[in-house]
Amino acid sequence: MCLAIPGEIVSIHERDGLRFARVLFGGVTREVCLEYQPTSAVGDFVLVHVGFAISIVDRDEAARTLELLRELAEASEGA
Repeated sequence: MCLAIPGEIVSIHERDGLRFARVLFGGVTREVCLEYQPTSAVGDFVLVHVGFAISIVDRDEAARTLELLRELAEASEGA
């Protein structure tokens, strides 16, 4: 099973001819490759798996996904 985490693009830059972004994940910012999502822009929410943005999602979908991940974490802590 793969797990992709939603985050918000806060900046975009190029390095070695490739597009990268700084993506905010709940207070933590990470560098993410945007090559699979070339139309992504600052302010977009993307699903990220192993450092690559694999899909653009809307704000509501990102919020729902984060809430489900929180619920899953709480349930596994109580198990």
